[in-house]
Amino acid sequence: MEIKTGGQAAAQALIKHGVDTIFTLSGGHLNPIYVNLEGTNIRYFDTRHEQAAVWMAEAYGRFKRKPGVAMVTAGPGFTNALTPIASASMASTPLVLISGCVGLNMIEKLDLQDIRQLPVIEPMVKKAFVCHKPERVPEFIDMAFREAMSGRPGPVYLELPVDVLNAAPPDVNAVKFPITRVGSRSVDLEKAAELCDMLEKAEKPILVAGSGAWYSDAGAPLTELIEKTGIPLFTASNGRGVVSDLHPNCYGGIMALRPGAAAHANFLSDCVVFLGTRMNLFSLFGEAINPAAKLVHVDIQPEEIGRNRQVDLPIHSDIKALIMELNRIVDSRGNGNKLKRQFSSWNEELKAGEVESLEQSRENWESDAKPIHPMRLMKEIDNYLDRDDDILVTDGCDTTTWIGMTRTIRQAGHYLDYGIYGSLGGGMPYANTAKFLYPDKRVMMLTGDGSVGFNFMEYERAITKGLPIVSIISNDLGWGMIRHSQEVKLGHAIDEVTMLGTIQYHKFVESMGGLGLYVEDPKDIRPAIEEAFASGKTACINVMTDPTTISPGSIALAQVGAYKM
Repeated sequence: MEIKTGGQAAAQALIKHGVDTIFTLSGGHLNPIYVNLEGTNIRYFDTRHEQAAVWMAEAYGRFKRKPGVAMVTAGPGFTNALTPIASASMASTPLVLISGCVGLNMIEKLDLQDIRQLPVIEPMVKKAFVCHKPERVPEFIDMAFREAMSGRPGPVYLELPVDVLNAAPPDVNAVKFPITRVGSRSVDLEKAAELCDMLEKAEKPILVAGSGAWYSDAGAPLTELIEKTGIPLFTASNGRGVVSDLHPNCYGGIMALRPGAAAHANFLSDCVVFLGTRMNLFSLFGEAINPAAKLVHVDIQPEEIGRNRQVDLPIHSDIKALIMELNRIVDSRGNGNKLKRQFSSWNEELKAGEVESLEQSRENWESDAKPIHPMRLMKEIDNYLDRDDDILVTDGCDTTTWIGMTRTIRQAGHYLDYGIYGSLGGGMPYANTAKFLYPDKRVMMLTGDGSVGFNFMEYERAITKGLPIVSIISNDLGWGMIRHSQEVKLGHAIDEVTMLGTIQYHKFVESMGGLGLYVEDPKDIRPAIEEAFASGKTACINVMTDPTTISPGSIALAQVGAYKM
C-alpha cells in the first residue's frame, strides 16, 4: 500500500501492531488518524471526558496484560489525560497514550490549544516520544509499544503533531513498519539457589505475590510451588487472584488491616519473599513486617529493590522464570515433602489466626443496623459475586477499603481498584472496559458517593452502548475517609468540605434510560442486586450506608506520612 500521509502511516502501524480498540474523545488534531481508521477492524470507544478514555486504556492493559491505547487531542485534551497516566505509572500498567498537538510550523504562534506537552508528561511515563517526520511515524509507534511492555510495564507517551500527520513522506519507500517484540524472562540462577537455602532454614516464611506475578503469568508455577512446599502465600495489587483466595495455601491479601491471617503473618514471619511487589504505603513502607525477618525482594526492575527497607537477598529477575527455577530446585533436591512438614505448624498457626480475625468482623458483616453498616453491604456483594469469572471494579476511599477487607478474589484480572496512586474517578471507565471486553461476564462497579461524581457521565456511555453494568454506590453522604480522618486527627470534621448530603444518584441514571434502585434496609441489598442483573440494563443501586462508621483506612490516613501534625 502506498502511504500518502503520516496519519495513514499511523493508522496502518496501529493495525499491524494488533490494536483492536482505541479509547478516545475526538478532537481536530486527531482527524488524520481517525479518517484512516474508518472501515478497519479497530473499534473506538468514545468517552465523555479524556480522563475516562485513559482510565479505560489502563483497565484494558490490566485486563489483557498488553498495552491499552488511548488517543486525545491537543492542549486541554492532553492535560485532562494526566491523572490516569500518573495512576498507570504507579500501577505499572502497559499503556500507549497518543496525543495530537499543534503543527511544528505553528509552535510559539499562540495557535489553538498550544502548550508544551512533552515536558509536562515526561516525568510521569516510562518514556515520551515526539515524531517530527511522517515517514518515521510507524517507527515511533513501534518504539512506544516496545517500551510499554519491556521490563516493568508502564505507560508511554507519543506526540504526533498535526502537520506531521497531514504531511506526505518524501517517497513511497521511506515508510517502514517495524514490529519488535521484547520479552523479559531472565532469571538469576545463583540467587534462586540462595533463596531455596534461605527458605529451608526458615520456620515461618511467607511469599507475597504482586503485580509482577500477574504480568509474568506466574499463577500456575506459583500454585505448584506452594502445593509442593507448603509455603504460605499472600497476594497484593494486581497479583490478587493469581492463586485463588480459596486455595488452602493462599491466605488472600497481605494488607494487615484485612481480616484474616495477614496481620499475624506480617508480625511473626521470619522470612518474607516479595515477588514483583513494592514496599509502599500498603505495607507501611516495610514497617508492618517483622523487623527481625529475613527479607527477599524479587523484581524485574532492579531500582525498586531495597526501597524503604534493607533487603537481605535482592534478586533481579522475572517472577515466573524465578518461580519455575525454584520448582526445579525443589524437585532436584527432593525435599518438597520435608518442607511441607517443616511448615505445617506455621500453616496451622496462620489458619487459627485467620479464624480468630474473621470472627472479630462477623458482627459487622452480619449487621442489621440502619443506616447500613458498610461491611454488611460488602459482604452481600461478596456473597453474590460467587463465580470465578465475576468482575468487580471499585472506586472511592472508604468504599475501596471496606471491599478490600471483604472481597474473595478467585481469579486474577477480575478485581480492579485504583492502587497506590489513590486517584478517584476510574470506577465507571473500568467497568465500561470490563463489560466491553467481556460481554458474557457479570460486571459490577462499586463506588462511593464522592468518587462517582468524577466521571458520572460515563453512565451515559454504558447506557448508549448497551453495556449492562450493575453499579452500587455506598452513599455515606460525603467524603467519608477525609471526614473521618479529620475526626481522628482534629477531633472534629469540617463539614463545609466533607459533606455532600442526600443525592438521588439512581434517579439521574434512570433519567438516562438505566435502572435506578434505592436501598435503606440491609435485607433489601440482595434483592436489589438480583433485580439489577436480571434487568439487562445499566443499573445504579444507591445504598445508604452509615456516615458515622470509621474505617481502618481513615484511621491510617490520619496517622501516616504527611498527614501527621
